[in-house]
Amino acid sequence: MTRSVIVVGGGISGLTAALRLRADAEVTVLEGAPVIGGKLRTGTLAGVPVDEGAESLMALRPEAVRLAEDVGLGDDLCDPAPAPTTLWSHGALRPLPPGHVMGIPTDPDALAGTGLLSDEAAARLRLDETLPAEPQADDVSVAEYLGGRLGQEAVDRLVEPLLGGVYAGRPDRLSLRAVLPRVAAVAERGEPLLAALREMRTQPGTAAPRAGSPKSGSPRPVPVRSLRGGNGRLPHAVAAASGARILTGTRARELQRTPAGRWRVLAVTGDGPLLLEADAVVLAVPAYEAAELLRPHAPLADADLGAIQHASTAVVTMAFPRTEALVRGQGSAGHGDPLPGGNGFLVPAVDGRALKAATFLSNKWRWQGEAAPDLFLLRTSIGRVAEEHRLAPPDRHLIRTSVRELHEALGPIGEPVAARVRRWERGLPQYGVGHIERIARVREAVGGLPGIALCGAAYDGVGVAACVATGTTAARQLAEG
Repeated sequence: MTRSVIVVGGGISGLTAALRLRADAEVTVLEGAPVIGGKLRTGTLAGVPVDEGAESLMALRPEAVRLAEDVGLGDDLCDPAPAPTTLWSHGALRPLPPGHVMGIPTDPDALAGTGLLSDEAAARLRLDETLPAEPQADDVSVAEYLGGRLGQEAVDRLVEPLLGGVYAGRPDRLSLRAVLPRVAAVAERGEPLLAALREMRTQPGTAAPRAGSPKSGSPRPVPVRSLRGGNGRLPHAVAAASGARILTGTRARELQRTPAGRWRVLAVTGDGPLLLEADAVVLAVPAYEAAELLRPHAPLADADLGAIQHASTAVVTMAFPRTEALVRGQGSAGHGDPLPGGNGFLVPAVDGRALKAATFLSNKWRWQGEAAPDLFLLRTSIGRVAEEHRLAPPDRHLIRTSVRELHEALGPIGEPVAARVRRWERGLPQYGVGHIERIARVREAVGGLPGIALCGAAYDGVGVAACVATGTTAARQLAEG
């Protein structure tokens, strides 16, 4: 077993690796930022904790939830309020019918009367049942495959908003195999898509439960969970449980191989350079930083990692007073129901809005509603890949843009009494066509470097659970190596 390990990167991936190595190694974690946690960061707005990065943990994958339990936070895990996935599309809030798979309607008839698709697009969707289906041998973009099966309007109006919410990416660039593996499996078998997805949903263990869908004979697990007090608590609990030495404000600049076969990391701190040496190194940093560190040692990995594009985003969190105008306001639906209702909405890029999503925190997470009963907390997300111009204005402009579009979507909800902006520069790696093959080449190249392991959002998924899984795998590789 490795005696000493340097983990470069103090996000949840690197901290998970440190935790899993604690029994057999002396671990030092280097984090360039002033605080650990990466995109799991909790701030305070109007006296209430609010997540400025990931506000939910995937529960259909067990890794993140189990990690929270492992570090003593199990009792603070909570479920969201049940609500359908809602799109702000064609100027109105429109719930997606139950039974969709990442926006793909397994029952086209359920779209009738929703206004989500035009009559022509709905008719085009049904053609999937009769179109010939040849096995798809190579990876293609989401838009190329789904556009051919379901039509472009279905991609733009139903699938893109959900993918945009997760990846801040574009269906014409995202890899089918990397971001929709179940759909890719159907494509590779050469089967009609909708019938295959319907069958998957009826098989035990393969259904994709959605909050707000009708209950069957047994309870269906919720797709996401969160932590009372904010998900930013998780990395700090993991760091404490790991027992690792944590050095913040310490950015790794160079990776060196010693004559004795060990590794040196040259870092920069506020007090000057720092040189550390260890038996092994975990690179838990964004792809472009890992590429730079690996360049002298694995040029092929450098090239592939450096080719991964990234999207920048901003999260705008606001607190609105619960006035009569808010609680009984007339939204774009115009029914006079209490608004805002539900847990939020997603926005198709084709509508040209600045917002790509809004989350009604006070509705979605009960603890946040209870923490500020006189306020309504919500957050918006701005920024997709190749939309850097939307993030160029200063914070106050992003807040005004969010308020203006929220008024268009929801009606008169008043003005926020508090607001804050968190920008995530190059925060989301893009899984382009051929991503799985690209990562396989990276791992093959790095496999020739004893004592080096990789983890993070660039490899097997951008969600918290996927990142936790890569950290665990990195620790296991070093333990077994």
